[in-house]
Amino acid sequence: MRHPPRSVLLAVAGTVALVAGALLPVVTAQGAVPACTVEYSVTGQWAAGFQGAVKITNNAAALSSWNLTFDFADGQKVTQGWSAKWSQSGTTVTAANESWNGSLGTGASVSAGFIASTSKTNAAPTTFKLNGTTCNAGSDPTPTPTPTTPPTTDPPDTGDEPPALHVLGNKLVDAGGNTRRLLGVNRSGGEFMCVQGRGIWDGPVDDASVEAIADWNVDTVRIPLNEECWLGLSNIDSAYGGTNYVNAVKELVTRVEAHGMTPIVELHWNYGQYTGNSAGCSDVHASCQKPMPDMQYTPSFWTSVANTFKNDQAVVFDLFNEPYPDRATSTTTQAWQCWRDGGTCPGIGYEVAGMQDLVDSVRATGARNVILAGGLAYSNDLSQWLTYKPTDPTGNLAAAYHVYNFNTCANESCWNSTLAPVAAQVPLVAGEIGENTCSHGFVDQVMKWFDDRGLSYLGWTWNTWDCSTGPSLISGYDGTPTAYGAGLRDHLRALDG
Repeated sequence: MRHPPRSVLLAVAGTVALVAGALLPVVTAQGAVPACTVEYSVTGQWAAGFQGAVKITNNAAALSSWNLTFDFADGQKVTQGWSAKWSQSGTTVTAANESWNGSLGTGASVSAGFIASTSKTNAAPTTFKLNGTTCNAGSDPTPTPTPTTPPTTDPPDTGDEPPALHVLGNKLVDAGGNTRRLLGVNRSGGEFMCVQGRGIWDGPVDDASVEAIADWNVDTVRIPLNEECWLGLSNIDSAYGGTNYVNAVKELVTRVEAHGMTPIVELHWNYGQYTGNSAGCSDVHASCQKPMPDMQYTPSFWTSVANTFKNDQAVVFDLFNEPYPDRATSTTTQAWQCWRDGGTCPGIGYEVAGMQDLVDSVRATGARNVILAGGLAYSNDLSQWLTYKPTDPTGNLAAAYHVYNFNTCANESCWNSTLAPVAAQVPLVAGEIGENTCSHGFVDQVMKWFDDRGLSYLGWTWNTWDCSTGPSLISGYDGTPTAYGAGLRDHLRALDG
């Protein structure tokens, strides 16, 4: 959507919980299971610092709060952290629970991470105390010097795995060559909460809420992102940006995949000042939809995102939410040239990164993930998409399309004339479909047209907003649908029958 209804968004502060559970203080007899165990790991390291993590497991009675302490021996200093309240006095580091992860039962675990400076050998701590009780007592501590990925909760295994996708002709197919459709919902929040200083997600993204999405027979979740938050630029609260933001996104992607669903990560809001026709804001920062990506930060964003997910071809990359250079330029040709080639575009005051620039940024990392590219007019116009199609050396490029009942191309006549030719040559994904009537008559028409042609579509959006101010599929994160959402839910469920 062009303008999420921020006036009615729920403010849910804080980052996503990396794990559920906590720890406990009990002394055990020699040879017995320790009252608590702590796994310490270094998840990344550079010349003057490192990223670390702790996983605490409670083996005793339930706790309502927890406090972990340990000592550094090489002058390390914690500079920031997440999923705990981190502090340091001298060599002693303390991690205390947040309000949302303090209560933990027997056998439960909690993980938290941090960034620290170091100038020496970075020896791992050897003694950990939980609420004053020494952990790992009677067993060997488990420092792990260089794991390759940050710790996350292991979500429940549903027995399903999302397919590794690639393009074959005009179809998306899995490793076995089977045709796959992307049918699902958008999970908005990651594009606006962080830049507004209110958290990372709008509403819960825990396992129960993701399971509720899957229960609609959804096989794909699109996750809108903010480039300034991902890159951790100085205008973003560090609690919600940089490493904290990236880890939260990775955690949500992991949860989506754990329920057998395909994650689409998508750049929604970006840097660059635009005050021309149809401007969403006058702010230079990524606080609204801009007409095009910016050359200053967007290629770096996609380089980082691609490096993060390039070993997981189940993840799909959606380059840019809703381009609208046609509102800024004087001719359609100029708009499409700006769309593909970027550079200095008429009517846009910042240097633009074109779709070719972004494809090149992704592919330069070695990532072969499927890429989606939306057209003009907020991705509603694909009339010259094939003419200006970016070059992709892997051949894994698909077209993205958005349609609402209030758009120009919102009827079968337009779909037949402009979408059908595109769908005949490349996969076509309607990354957003919806209507602002609190009903589903229009999306029923959209889904039928796309179903008849074996195409993909995702409803906007899995957020509990007032649907009269914008298309909202749910009134509760347990999956309770609005009248509009019931149309999508019932249709997706019927596709199994």
